[in-house]
Amino acid sequence: MERRAIWAASDLEVRQQDKRPVIAGRFPYNEWAVLSDRGTIRKEEIMPGAFDFTLSNPLAEVNLLFGHSFDKPLASRQSGTLELKDGAKFLEFFATIPEGAERASHVTDALALIGSGLATGISPGFRVPPKDVVPDAEKLVPEPGNEGVMIRQLAKLVLYELSIVTRPAYPTTSAELRSMSCNQLHGSQHKVLLP
Repeated sequence: MERRAIWAASDLEVRQQDKRPVIAGRFPYNEWAVLSDRGTIRKEEIMPGAFDFTLSNPLAEVNLLFGHSFDKPLASRQSGTLELKDGAKFLEFFATIPEGAERASHVTDALALIGSGLATGISPGFRVPPKDVVPDAEKLVPEPGNEGVMIRQLAKLVLYELSIVTRPAYPTTSAELRSMSCNQLHGSQHKVLLP
């Protein structure tokens, strides 16, 4: 298993859709995460298309978790509650909280922390395939303008989970709690922001 980096989610939010809570967000590509491992600092970047192996297989399970804990699931691909859409700039996800699950304490906590702006990060759980199977899965490239620092570029990964976490690598992203009014459920684009 890989050590996990945390990226700030873009547009991480909680919505009400068809009377169900939905967590929506975007995991950015081509963004640097800074990892610290026993005093060593390194940077890594996930490239567009890195999750193609997993996303192209409809039977490959991916879970949305709270804090990387499989004991704290929020949604899953196989249950039909997690939708993943890949693009050139980000991996977009929509997690519909199943009926009754919103009463679980970890789900209530996750929704409250996203809504309060305390949980704003997304951390993917993935594996890098072995070099003898996928030789170009990762490479080191010098940081532009700082040739002494190497960036680990990840091009081919096996994604198995995304986690909502509290500490993003990029603090400029914010999370909002949003609720859709009755008019919005019928096509209006206005959003009501809640405290």
